[in-house]
Amino acid sequence: MCHQTVVISTKQRGQFQSIRFSIDGKDETPINSRVGLRASVMALCLCRYIILSCHPRHRHQALSATARNNNFSSLYCPPNHCQKFTSALSIDPHHRHKRFRASFCAQSSSIMQNPPQGYRRNVGICLMNPSSKKIFAASRLDIPDAWQMPQGGIDESEDPRTAAARELREETGVTTADIVAEVPYWLTYDFPPAVREKLNRQWGSDWKGQAQKWFLFKFNGNDDEINLLGDGTEKAEFGEWAWMSAEQVINHAVDFKKPVYEEVLSVFSTYLQ
Repeated sequence: MCHQTVVISTKQRGQFQSIRFSIDGKDETPINSRVGLRASVMALCLCRYIILSCHPRHRHQALSATARNNNFSSLYCPPNHCQKFTSALSIDPHHRHKRFRASFCAQSSSIMQNPPQGYRRNVGICLMNPSSKKIFAASRLDIPDAWQMPQGGIDESEDPRTAAARELREETGVTTADIVAEVPYWLTYDFPPAVREKLNRQWGSDWKGQAQKWFLFKFNGNDDEINLLGDGTEKAEFGEWAWMSAEQVINHAVDFKKPVYEEVLSVFSTYLQ
């Protein structure tokens, strides 16, 4: 677990200078008043965003990578114990990301809001049963041991929210569901070589993987509404379905999708408790 205070050292004009801030944003104190404003703001916004959006198990690695990629000489948490760190993470995930996205530096916000080149634009759907807080997952007809949440490509000029509702209907037949949250940035995964060759031959393209926009839907219907033949407009993709816990969904996913699933379910965790 990360600690309450983060210290960032930057190198400016040949001199190392430091700034300090608390994770919950209540106490941001320059250690050296000569630290440049631009560097300070960039570091604070970038690091706080990573801390609050990253999966807990990956925060330390993400912060270290940020330090390397942004020429920060060091980025570490002092060895004091933090009792109130979780208060910053208790904010509704949708509003937490919205809040910190507004303060995120312009250079990084463009990366967050736009899918990277070379990846197929895609939506992912986390369909939640509000009574049990479990998630819809289904086994693929072509790979029976692989279970996944619904997903699908975004049509040309189609809004991702519209695409998510359409894909949910086409793959599960579900129409009585509402979007309650979204991951406010694109997540990507690369296809393994064999999968990439198969899909690109099928699509007539050369995508290296998929860039996904994820949405959390609350299911308002009954289980008998779920129909794996979908709405009849597309070929069926799934053979079986079940309501699963977040941990079960991750465990049943193919390996190359697991990191994305971990991130998505971490962002939606408040709604799934």
